[in-house]
Amino acid sequence: MLAGGQSLIPMMNFRIATPSAIIDLNRVPDLDYIRHEIDIVRIGAMTRQRKIEFSGVIANTLPLLRDAVKLVGHLPTRSRGTIGGSLAHADPAAELPMALQVLEGEVVARGPAGERVIKAGEFFRSLLATALTSEEILIEVRFPVMPSNAGYAVEEFSRRHGDFAICAVATVLVREGERCVKARLASCGTGPVPLRLKAAESVLEQKGLGDAAIAEAAEAAALEVEPMHDQNGSAEFRRHLTRVLTGRALLRASAGKVS
Repeated sequence: MLAGGQSLIPMMNFRIATPSAIIDLNRVPDLDYIRHEIDIVRIGAMTRQRKIEFSGVIANTLPLLRDAVKLVGHLPTRSRGTIGGSLAHADPAAELPMALQVLEGEVVARGPAGERVIKAGEFFRSLLATALTSEEILIEVRFPVMPSNAGYAVEEFSRRHGDFAICAVATVLVREGERCVKARLASCGTGPVPLRLKAAESVLEQKGLGDAAIAEAAEAAALEVEPMHDQNGSAEFRRHLTRVLTGRALLRASAGKVS
C-alpha cells in the first residue's frame, strides 16, 4: 500500500522492499479528515502529518500528538507523510507509534471480512510488523481526548534534527494536588516496538510526583526497556537515555496543569 510514500519509496530505492504490486491510496479522499466527537478524536488514515501539526482541533484536544508530530522528519516529510502510513509501517524509532501508545489510541482496520478495532497495545507486533493482515488496510486512528488538566511532555534524543529517535519518551500526567491520579508513559527508539512503560506509571500513581518518585520512575523505565544495539548506540546507552529522558519528561509534565 502506498500512502505518503516516505518510508516505502526509500526502501524500494535501496532494494529493501520489492513489492510485486503497489496500491495507491492517495485517491481515496474519504480517508483524509480530523473530527472531534465529544470525548474522541477521529483521524483518517490518509491525513497528512502537516495537517495534524497545524490543526486547531488537535492543539485543543491532543496537544501531545501535536508536539510529537513536530519531531517527525522535516517539512517535506510531514507534508507527504500520513498518520496511517507511519503507524502501519511501525518503525520502532518513529514518534507517532509512541504517541498512539501513550495516548491509549486505537486503529480501525478494514478488509474483506469487514472492520475491526485494534487497541494500541495489541497493534505493534515486532520490528516493522503490526496486527494488520495482508488483506486489510488501516482506515482510521482514534484517540480519547486528553484531560483538560493533564500535564504532558515529549523528550527525544537524535543525532540531528529530523533524524529518527535513538530514544524518545512521552508522558501524560493527571494530578490532584500532590497526587498523580493517572500516569501514562511510552518510549520509542530503544527496541523493536514502541513500549508502554507500565512499571514507571505504577510508581507515579502510587508515590506521587515528588523528586524521589520521579527518580524511581525513571529508573523503572530504564529497567523496563529491552534496548537494541546498532550503529547509533549501544544497548546500555539507550537504557541511559531512557532514564534521563523519562526524568526530563516527568519534570516538565508535572509542572503542567494541576486540578
